[in-house]
Amino acid sequence: MSAARLPAGLAPWAGALSAISPELAAALGPLLRRLDTLVGEREPVTDGPGEPDGVGGLGRTGRPDQLLPAEWLLAEDHPEEFLRRYVDRELLYLAPEFHSTAPRGRTVAMVDAGPSQAGAGRLVQLAALLVLHRRAAARGGELLVGVLGDEPVQWFGGEPADLLPVWLAARRGAEPTPEDVEFAAAALDAADRAWLLASPRLADRIAERPPGRVADPAPGLPRVLASEPTRWGPAGATHVTVRLDRTTFELPLPAADIAVRALRGAEFRRAAPTAAAQPPAAAPPGRGLPAFTTEAPFLLVRGRDAGTVVAVDVRDVERRHASAVQPKAHRLHGRVIAAGRHGRRLVVLHLAGGRVLRYVSGRPLAGPAELSVDPAELGLGEGLVERLAGRPVLPLLRAGDDLLVPVAGRWRRIAPDGTVTDDGPVGRGTERERGFDRFREPRLFARALPPDAARARHLLHADGTAAWSEDGKSWTVQTRTGDRRTLAFRENAEVLGLVHDGREPALITWSPGGRLVRAVRADGVRTLSRFSGGDVAPAVHPTLPLIAAETSPGRIAVGDTATGRIHHLFGSDE
Repeated sequence: MSAARLPAGLAPWAGALSAISPELAAALGPLLRRLDTLVGEREPVTDGPGEPDGVGGLGRTGRPDQLLPAEWLLAEDHPEEFLRRYVDRELLYLAPEFHSTAPRGRTVAMVDAGPSQAGAGRLVQLAALLVLHRRAAARGGELLVGVLGDEPVQWFGGEPADLLPVWLAARRGAEPTPEDVEFAAAALDAADRAWLLASPRLADRIAERPPGRVADPAPGLPRVLASEPTRWGPAGATHVTVRLDRTTFELPLPAADIAVRALRGAEFRRAAPTAAAQPPAAAPPGRGLPAFTTEAPFLLVRGRDAGTVVAVDVRDVERRHASAVQPKAHRLHGRVIAAGRHGRRLVVLHLAGGRVLRYVSGRPLAGPAELSVDPAELGLGEGLVERLAGRPVLPLLRAGDDLLVPVAGRWRRIAPDGTVTDDGPVGRGTERERGFDRFREPRLFARALPPDAARARHLLHADGTAAWSEDGKSWTVQTRTGDRRTLAFRENAEVLGLVHDGREPALITWSPGGRLVRAVRADGVRTLSRFSGGDVAPAVHPTLPLIAAETSPGRIAVGDTATGRIHHLFGSDE
């Protein structure tokens, strides 16, 4: 939303209010400004954005000096088109990155969606969510919203244009209880800033704060913002009383006509569409199971059918926008077991007719054209085959003319003539519920492991860099040049992989509860929100800073772990 279309007092809010119409933004102005003042008194952004730390990607807002050079060329050659793009917020700016050593937790809003908060209460919640999102973004963090009464609580976040419609659709027929609040709060991290947006009745039932700590909530409980209508007119409620801690104040509500349109979602504005084509709906959530099985920049995805594997070339080409790519489906008989891209070949092992067969797309491999192996020689029992069908395809590596595949805790070597030999055990911790984890396989590390790493409980490696840990949260990293770093995080998250963010290593973590993907560097943590929210863990490339996530059914995003920028979007009806 252009600041010129807003009242002067809301001009600094142009970015945060881009998800709603200018008319609704102006009508919410008194609520927004007053709530922002009260929230700021309790949660000041004391550390500011931090020190400049280069460029973190591209954005739709910024200063004139941050415009891409191509946009200035457009202004010179086609000034009218430049002005149109400026008004519609289509211009691209370099988004600065900031570094701060101050601890940053998430801002979490627990929402009362019961009957007592219908109408006026929801309008206050709308204003509060906009305030909390704006302040979380200023701290370099994010806002998560969860609806009380759900078990388990489903947390959702993102930009206001994505967050607000989900919040609006969350309506519950029963009033939440203090137990619901405690249940939701129990899943939060210690560093999270928790808020409860609720009715006065629920607020009164929440455990009282300890004496002498009026400004701070009790440990483990959120800060409570309660609201209820207090004045009425012919068309409905005109004023609302808002209570935060021991402060109570009365504020006007938007006029009835625009309030009704807002509560129906008619005043919400979706973000501008990207240049990527909208992929068709495909498999149910989690069925795609993207995987990078080799060091090639090719993503392999399971198809809707057990015998289909979809291959996607995700080589990064310099583009200003995310681009739609065309996946190629390989339809085979039976069930796909393992696959790998080697040069211009895609090699797949699939189980059909009681035998493991080899499929090659591209130049033929050395040896007989056909290969047939007894599944028992590979350790493929019926129960294991069923489990593998619900996981990403296993990696299929080449060692000379032989093929290597990890099955049932052992590496199996398959010669060109079909002879199978045992090639040793897989590394500790490589066989996980979400699939084979090549980041934890010591034999795939091209160098000698540091002695500390060889003895550690947890091990990761990627492209010459090794990381190890005893507790899974505090990691020592030794880079290819011999430099050491300490990377640590506090939340209950699983480490998916190790990448190089420029010259610095970074851990990629995933928290199954919040479905959040983060990059943990020595100088801070960055949430990769565009790759968060999926039902299954994303895939991380073993040597390149690439990540692939099925963010919604049939829709897979591939992008950069350093900038969080999406390179490719694709979907398939296979």
